[in-house]
Amino acid sequence: MKPEHSFIAERALAQHCPELLRQRPAGAAPADLLSALGRAGAQLSRTLAGALAPFLDGHDPAITVGDPREGDPITLMSEIAPLAANSLLAAGIAASPLLVSLDAAAVLRILDRAFGGKGKTPSPLPEVFPHSAGILVKQLESLVADGLAEALGIAAIQPIRRDGALAQLEPFAEATPLVIMTLAVEEAGQQAWPLVIALPMASLAELFGDGAQAVPRTVRPRQTNPAEQPYCDLPLTLSAVIVDMQLPMSALTELRPGTILPVSVARNVPLRIAGKTIAHGVIGAVDDRVAIEITQAF
Repeated sequence: MKPEHSFIAERALAQHCPELLRQRPAGAAPADLLSALGRAGAQLSRTLAGALAPFLDGHDPAITVGDPREGDPITLMSEIAPLAANSLLAAGIAASPLLVSLDAAAVLRILDRAFGGKGKTPSPLPEVFPHSAGILVKQLESLVADGLAEALGIAAIQPIRRDGALAQLEPFAEATPLVIMTLAVEEAGQQAWPLVIALPMASLAELFGDGAQAVPRTVRPRQTNPAEQPYCDLPLTLSAVIVDMQLPMSALTELRPGTILPVSVARNVPLRIAGKTIAHGVIGAVDDRVAIEITQAF
């Protein structure tokens, strides 16, 4: 049956504004990603200040975080010295590449402290790190990786490879859009040194784009002590200077088998490592063997 009148709605039909109908963007904007990395850097600086203290005579360094900025591998090469502790890491489930670079002079000062020195910077800097620095670089790399994992809220950051020369490491392909963030670490009485973090913009989107983060881990400060692992097995040459005498050149030229040189043994014999006296002792005997009893240690 055909109705004889039309129906009229009692109220206006609901209409949605364009803002509500607009779809959410697929990924976060670069500015938002840079801001997120900056916040992670601020958290990392607080973690690192306490974690680095055992390496810096127990004093927390002042760490300033620079604003994350966009760049490329050429820019990165210009900001990192020819010798630096460069470590390529894999972050998160997607194993996103991430570079951490520590100043070489700072690493060598920390190494000097680990072996009882005053933390002096060698001048000039060597072209490559000594073998003993490799152990320390791994410790610092692990410390920074743990701090980054906590700051980024991801499960783990694993090392891939490391090299003292960034050109040899080749962490990123040419023309890769990068994000670079520099932390300035200031020790007491020393000029601030750089800790550079770099990663591809695509990796930054993977880490922050979906907002999904794992439960952060607690970072425990790692202490270094030359009397403990891993330094305790490092072989060192200890010399006991029993006789220290001077001869004129004329006497040296006349040395022959059977020549007898009168000497006087010092009462306090110095014990030296790498030319540095570390103790004094007196000559004695133990079980028919010559021995030295330590009388003074430094």
